[in-house]
Amino acid sequence: MLKGTGLVLGGLAVPGVLESCLTSSPSTPSETIKIGYVSPITGATSGFGEPDPYVIGLARKAFQSGLSIGGTSYSVEIVTRDSQSTPSVSAQVASDLISGQKVDLMLATSTPETVNPVSDAAEAAGVPCISTVVPWEAWYLGRGGQIGKPSPFKFTYHYCFGVEQFFLAYTHLWPQVPTNKKVGVMYPNDADGNAIRGALEPLLKGAGYTIVDPGPYEDGTNDYSAQIAKFIREDCQIFNTFPIPPDFATFWNQAKQQGYTSHVKIGQIAKTGLFPSQVSSLGAIGNGLASGVYWAPTWPYKSTLTGVTCKQLADGYESASGKQWNQQLGASLSLFDVAAAVLKASGDPKNKTKVADTMKTLSVDTIVGHLDWSKAASLAGVTIGNVVSTPIIGGQWKSGVSKWPIDFVICENSADTNVPIAGTLQPYQG
Repeated sequence: MLKGTGLVLGGLAVPGVLESCLTSSPSTPSETIKIGYVSPITGATSGFGEPDPYVIGLARKAFQSGLSIGGTSYSVEIVTRDSQSTPSVSAQVASDLISGQKVDLMLATSTPETVNPVSDAAEAAGVPCISTVVPWEAWYLGRGGQIGKPSPFKFTYHYCFGVEQFFLAYTHLWPQVPTNKKVGVMYPNDADGNAIRGALEPLLKGAGYTIVDPGPYEDGTNDYSAQIAKFIREDCQIFNTFPIPPDFATFWNQAKQQGYTSHVKIGQIAKTGLFPSQVSSLGAIGNGLASGVYWAPTWPYKSTLTGVTCKQLADGYESASGKQWNQQLGASLSLFDVAAAVLKASGDPKNKTKVADTMKTLSVDTIVGHLDWSKAASLAGVTIGNVVSTPIIGGQWKSGVSKWPIDFVICENSADTNVPIAGTLQPYQG
């Protein structure tokens, strides 16, 4: 998930009944706080937006009675937009929320294609924005932040795992399966791939892994024969990639056809393979893939806004939708935990500068864990006050472990030891 850079479909507001369903407007006690929310509902990364209707419903219910802040009673309106998984639409809908809807606070989630353009638009307009589910180096560097220099951002704040968390997960997960420690990598030619190539590859080399990198590829590539041949020739028993979901499906099917999957003992994927639907769509070759979770039903946390625990969130979604839990449930709901906390802590939720300044020291418990911007991430020894790093936990998709055809089994917890381990990594058998 590392690419840089009412509900809206095709950039046009959905009219009529659907619009009224997606924009909650409780009666106004005194003033109304407008929260904009942008995520990919359609397009290549639509898996991230799959649980949003359920999460937005929980948030709207929690905000029904409004917020009392500084002696003033506020109603809360949530206005949602679909980024369509593309930067241009993300920027367009962000502009509409800022200029047309006059939102007081912006929320954005799920991949740089969505989050970075929204963050850029909010920064330019002086609207406070909180975002997640973009590895933070891709969010920061992909938007023009520079290594070794103070953050240029005043209104945009972020929380997510980063390269360090991937490194921790991989180096605690991969030793569970004996390999020759040769890693074939497929990193795209984008901010995601470039950030990973520049930061993760050196760390893995330092840990004793041999990296076989055939070079950047473009999103939408449909022939990976050259890369596959190289991985087979080099006997890369570990495979690691950060692609958009359609590209991985194309690559992995070709890898099966051309015999590479029989060489692979660990197939480690990120950005794709996060959700059951993505793995199930691969058929038998999806079983045994290693991935990571930034939230799961077994995490020991709860939402401060809604009061629901991780298990209750997953169970409620499965009951309401008939679909399997999706790790984006926790991430999306956590944005509203943070939003409620910063609006209250600001003392003046209609003052955009005050809300943004309050984010600098905000400390809040959320359904993904505790977040504290006073303990911000650092890059090359310089603290990045806009960013809090969060865990990525390693594990594996396995069949026959739950009532669902395939489910995620947590196999290491180096980034958060509060998360329970449920199994060990098993060799991929493709």
